[in-house]
Amino acid sequence: MSRQRFDAISESQKRKPIHIDEKGRRSELFATNVFNEERRLQYLTKDALESVQNAIFSGSKINRKIADQVAEAMKAWAISMGATHYTHWFQPLTGTTAEKHDAFFDLLPDGRALEKFGGGQLVQQEPDASSFPSGGIRNTFEARGYTAWDPTSPAFVYGTTLCIPTIFVSYTGEALDNKTPLLRALSAMDEAATAVAKYFDKNVVKVNATLGWEQEFFLLDKSLAQSRIDISLTGRTLIGRPAAKGQQLGDHYFGVIPSRALRFMKDLEQECLKLGIPVKTRHNEVAPNQFELAPVFEEANLSVDHNQLLMDVMNKMADKHNFKVLFHEKPFAGINGSGKHNNWSLVTDTGVNLLSPGSTPMKNLQFLTFFINTIKAADTYEELLGASIASASNDHRLGENEAPPTIFSIFIGSQLGHVLDELEGVSKGKLSPEEKTELKLNVVGKIPEILLDNTDRNRTSPFAFTGNKFEMRGVGTQTNCAKPMTVLNTIVAKQLRDFKKEVDTLIDKKNLKKDEAVFNVLREYIKTSKRIRFDGDGYGDEWQKEAKRRKLSNNKNTPSALQIMTSTESLALFKDMAVLSEAEVKARQEIEFEAYVRHLQIEGRVFDELVYSQVIPAAIQYQNKLIKNVLGLKDIYGVAHKNLSDGQSGIIEQIAEHIVSLKKSTDAMTDARRKANKINDTQKKAFAYCDNVKPFFEDIRKHCDTLEQLIDDRLWPLTKYRELLFIK
Repeated sequence: MSRQRFDAISESQKRKPIHIDEKGRRSELFATNVFNEERRLQYLTKDALESVQNAIFSGSKINRKIADQVAEAMKAWAISMGATHYTHWFQPLTGTTAEKHDAFFDLLPDGRALEKFGGGQLVQQEPDASSFPSGGIRNTFEARGYTAWDPTSPAFVYGTTLCIPTIFVSYTGEALDNKTPLLRALSAMDEAATAVAKYFDKNVVKVNATLGWEQEFFLLDKSLAQSRIDISLTGRTLIGRPAAKGQQLGDHYFGVIPSRALRFMKDLEQECLKLGIPVKTRHNEVAPNQFELAPVFEEANLSVDHNQLLMDVMNKMADKHNFKVLFHEKPFAGINGSGKHNNWSLVTDTGVNLLSPGSTPMKNLQFLTFFINTIKAADTYEELLGASIASASNDHRLGENEAPPTIFSIFIGSQLGHVLDELEGVSKGKLSPEEKTELKLNVVGKIPEILLDNTDRNRTSPFAFTGNKFEMRGVGTQTNCAKPMTVLNTIVAKQLRDFKKEVDTLIDKKNLKKDEAVFNVLREYIKTSKRIRFDGDGYGDEWQKEAKRRKLSNNKNTPSALQIMTSTESLALFKDMAVLSEAEVKARQEIEFEAYVRHLQIEGRVFDELVYSQVIPAAIQYQNKLIKNVLGLKDIYGVAHKNLSDGQSGIIEQIAEHIVSLKKSTDAMTDARRKANKINDTQKKAFAYCDNVKPFFEDIRKHCDTLEQLIDDRLWPLTKYRELLFIK
């Protein structure tokens, strides 16, 4: 074993248990560090409270005088919680979060100091916009950008800092973050869904999209993780032979959580609860060292903020427990990668889940309306949904028989499929009294029999209906949920708006009753969106052929998937729904292409370093030891040495062959990378990396992994899978 590996493993074994003091019940701990409604009631004046509530519920603006009152109240509360600084907490297009801390501190003209935080600091700040990705919206010399307070997501104290969730826009008003388009999409959804919901309940005033994410991740001992440059610089292992025991026994999944991981989770959950993140579920995932946390469902914007905050908190808490958290979708070969399932639904201000089957025919008709419109939206924009989850890291996971394939389809289960098939067969136009009765009894009346878990969980389906929600299963574990949620809410909002126009036209011009008009439109949607429905094995070769026959997209890599973003249909969609301007869409596409290039560029450089600084030197060192051994046998035994050293000679030859092949592939990869780097067009550069650089990665890995098997364990410089993957 190499000295580096020995030191790392020895250090990991020195860790002492960390005592965790869990005080009180979870309900008492929840949101104690959040300036939520309870704190607003305590600290705000009646006018300020009403103004903030109106901003949250209806999006009305808060005037500067009220903002000053809110800021003073926030400051008083935050200081009472031990805060010394404040920050605008935002989500730039890096995929992570950003913050700049300022102290509650200022000087008076006479030199005296005071704590100060006014409405101006609360409502708006000016971070440097030139250093964040902008996709060409901002030039490097154009530095000004603005962060603006989002009152729909409550401020919170983390450590000694008051964090204020904000949007981030350029000096000229374009969105430079993931939150702004999400808020626009949610607003469009609210408007469109409320208008349709009023068909069934006139009392509905607002509809919220809800989101429940399931965060998967790996935990590694920090010292072991730090001993490998590939994990440190890319978040995954670029080389490494699978351990003899991986996940094949299925003993880790839902097994007893290792005590050290459980201590980490307990501390993490305590911190999350204080920050208002409603974490509820924890368990072992399929792969060794893989785990999952999941919360209670929340309004989508708040849920996205909480997921981003969770990942920040996880990294900090892991460091305290001497862990390293891996959010890469495929950090290890030979075992499952990680995803982040996005469970999505729609809920009215009257407390009704619009995707939950009801107990009466009318409520069932409401369910069918939103259910079928969602299917129709996904069918129309299936390729755009695929683009929303595409990334260099997620390419390693999608379609690898552990996650949904790159073909976007919808699973609804046999019972609901039968209901839609029956509804499709209803005659078009006005319904006779007998037809109405038969329809309500034989079709809609069947839906109450469906229990929440009466649809199987098809793990191969990218978009599965699971009883009262749709589950988007292909989202990458490090992806900001705002990206797929922006697309999903935009396309469903557009579909609901079109649906209402069609229904109203049938009512006004064809003199159909509302129910008849709704049934007629839904019937056509069922027919025209049938291709997207698939309940079988998404991994099978037959589905690949069938999907092609159905003309469903199958973009197997990120550059191919991203092209749809700037299609005529996509640009028209985002513009029509006032979610993204053409410039904002094109900027995002440029940023995604650039991120893809940079991820592969970094991995290529790390491969160079691994091969030339660690793998080949270790191989030569062991080869020299074997050669010395063979020569020693020759000196002692003379001609007879050959029979005694056949094994050593064979290994020497194997090592030599792999060194030659490894060097050849690595040099070719480096040349391909250099050629790709000369391409100015970012999209063309992304395809060059995908087609000409990335293919070398697997060949390089193959030779490195074979050398790992051949070389003396004591000489191998990298911590191995068997050492990384089993927490004690």
